[in-house]
Amino acid sequence: MTETLGSVPPRRRTGDEPLHWEGAAKGRLLGFWGWAYSGLAGNTLRGALAEYIVALALEAADGTRVDWDSVDIRLPGGPLVEVKSAAYLQEWSQSEPSGISFSIAPAGGWDATTGEVDAARLRRADVYVFCLLHHRDKRTLDPLDLAQWTFYVLPTHVLDRYRPDQRTVTLSSLLSLAPVRTGFPGLRGAVLESARPDGVGRTPQTQGAEAVGAGG
Repeated sequence: MTETLGSVPPRRRTGDEPLHWEGAAKGRLLGFWGWAYSGLAGNTLRGALAEYIVALALEAADGTRVDWDSVDIRLPGGPLVEVKSAAYLQEWSQSEPSGISFSIAPAGGWDATTGEVDAARLRRADVYVFCLLHHRDKRTLDPLDLAQWTFYVLPTHVLDRYRPDQRTVTLSSLLSLAPVRTGFPGLRGAVLESARPDGVGRTPQTQGAEAVGAGG
């Protein structure tokens, strides 16, 4: 067999593509998307939505999301960006809002641009964007409303210095590291500023410092 078993790069679709049988359309891709991917408050889809929102802010949403890449967003000639999300409200019934924490674990990586696997456990992005869906009323929860999100932007070197081996970070612990807090309009500037070696000039507080509230 001469052909290789290389990757199958995703191509961006419109939703109008048919599901077909012997040349006859039996449905449309848009219908599948609506059926499978409407639960935006769930942990899995909320994470993908957060990545898309950040990509929109960075003007990097024209392509397609690459599963299992070692970073979430690659800006051409710019920083590598890791996106994490959390929310107070979940799809299921709750007795109280969820506590907020984000994954920051160093990890091995697969580079989607080269196909190479690197077993070294480290943080590969230049900047982390922590996306908090801060809305607390399930009756009006709308993950598509960008005003219901708060973003915390932090250079990776701050995590590596102050939380080198930590796997998760609570909101209060994150705030003690003095991230840039912003809404959607300021997100692009915050990421680009944080990617500069001298981009964040504030000094992190001690780990036990009282955190500022996350907004509501």
